[in-house]
Amino acid sequence: MPEHLTLHELVFKKPAGTSRGILHTKPSWIYEYALPNGKTAQTEFPIIPGLSPEFQNHEQYEKALNVFIAEAQPHFERWSQSDFFSNRVFQNFINNWQAYPSFIFGLEILIWSIQANGHPVLLVNSFTRGQLRIPINGLVWMGNLADMRAQAIEKIAVGFKIVKLKIGALDWHEELLLLKELRTHAAHEDLTIRVDANGAFSLAQVAEVIEELAALQVHSIEQPIAAGQTEKLAALCLASPLPIALDEELIGICSRSEKIALLEQVKPHYIILKPSLHGGFSGVKEWILLAEERKIGWWLTSALESAIGLNAIVQFGASYAPKLAQGFGTGGLFTNNFPSHLAIEKGHIYWLNDSDKS
Repeated sequence: MPEHLTLHELVFKKPAGTSRGILHTKPSWIYEYALPNGKTAQTEFPIIPGLSPEFQNHEQYEKALNVFIAEAQPHFERWSQSDFFSNRVFQNFINNWQAYPSFIFGLEILIWSIQANGHPVLLVNSFTRGQLRIPINGLVWMGNLADMRAQAIEKIAVGFKIVKLKIGALDWHEELLLLKELRTHAAHEDLTIRVDANGAFSLAQVAEVIEELAALQVHSIEQPIAAGQTEKLAALCLASPLPIALDEELIGICSRSEKIALLEQVKPHYIILKPSLHGGFSGVKEWILLAEERKIGWWLTSALESAIGLNAIVQFGASYAPKLAQGFGTGGLFTNNFPSHLAIEKGHIYWLNDSDKS
């Protein structure tokens, strides 16, 4: 069969607490494309229900995806003959599908996979040559305080120097006690703490929360208030003693002019980039360029993709040789994930060659 699209429900090893509720499974559509050499190019189209802007339900999403693939398929081989980032036909095509960032994400991975003749090394760089290990933050999932404390301690014990905690879902004062406990055991020189509020705090509460986090020398807070309040967010960034990072605020911002307007109005300290939510790798490249022109920091984060998508995100991120810790997942959340060449050691992600795996 020359091509094949299937729904793959990723099953969590343990229920995952997110700002969108408790997840037990997460859908990704896997697409396989037969190559002339007898191998298969593979990609995924991942979504997070309630967060991915293009997803309403399975039937609606898959119907639109089939239309997208049918329109793109005649161009696969041509696009794979060059750098698609600079291919005008490709860019015009994805501009027509800007409202579907996961579609662009999956298409770009597929083209890389065709270029690589189905091999997992999509981009040859210092990472895939085994010369670069990338620092990542150890993510503490939402849960009760005891569970979050145990997760944080486990991350630190296995060598993570940067931990990221989701906050705002529980009683803030109890969450603050946990952060104080972590800081008591490790100074900021030895342990970097990031927090992600997912827009949980009210305007009345957020200033006090930020002051308390700054006193603990927390690295940054992601999306302290709900997205869509740009004037209030701009005032918050201007006055904050703590660096503020934008996350959900970037979803749905597609054109270059919209991106510039947001960055110049809000003036965040960082932006957090998720290729499957922020316009694929093309969209992320533009965000990075615009942010760096304005001296705004950034890091990449995976968004519960399978090993197929995570592999591409890490290799793409590695092309920037990042010094700042990235938010790459570890790929170990699911019971039915795909094989992976990615491995984690002491808070760093690295490429595992076939010889290393044996």
